[in-house]
Amino acid sequence: MMNKKAALLAAFGHTIPVFTGYMVLGAAYGLLMDSKGLSLLWIFIASVFVYAGSMQFVAVTLLSLDFDPLGAFLMTLMVNARHLFYAISMLGKYRGLGKMKPYLIFSLTDETFSILCSTDAPEGIDRKWFLFFVSFLDHIYWITGSILGGILGGMIDFDTKGIDFVLTALFVVILINQWKATKNHLPALIGIGSAISCRLLFGADDFIIPAMLLILLSVTLIRTPLERRNKQ
Repeated sequence: MMNKKAALLAAFGHTIPVFTGYMVLGAAYGLLMDSKGLSLLWIFIASVFVYAGSMQFVAVTLLSLDFDPLGAFLMTLMVNARHLFYAISMLGKYRGLGKMKPYLIFSLTDETFSILCSTDAPEGIDRKWFLFFVSFLDHIYWITGSILGGILGGMIDFDTKGIDFVLTALFVVILINQWKATKNHLPALIGIGSAISCRLLFGADDFIIPAMLLILLSVTLIRTPLERRNKQ
């Protein structure tokens, strides 16, 4: 029990920045869901079982449109395709974690990935429980922020027009953080160039899926040369 408590406290210290971010973004998500007439139950279920950050914001719009399971599947696959690369890079770190492994894979968000990639369990702290509590705490932060946003939206009557822009802000913040954290900006430039090109070719309504496909293909093709270059 003491090992678990120590791991929890160590994980909490590393997740404080995520706590502040998720409380704000989660609240914005809850407000957006409430503005579309979706109840706290839907907000809770989505935050617990979907827990996909940016895709949850996209899902708000999908839920309000005509039933299109294939379109929703393709959109989800493209928006979250980056997690394929996250998962590959975490194979070694998650090896031998037993029953915890499925949950750790499920809860691997952008922010959790950043913490787990850049941080090792402190000396004397059980590595397995440290990894679990980092992922679990981040998940709890998101659920809590979403529920608070839904409650706030139900209590206060205000104009939520433009709140959808929080998704754009989320992507911009992630892009800026990744730009500052890496010396090689080619993947980011590929993403920007692909989005602009597909926007011009396919129009505002149909460019997202082609852009994500182009980004995924391009990054896959350059991944091996980039890894070789970074090792030199």
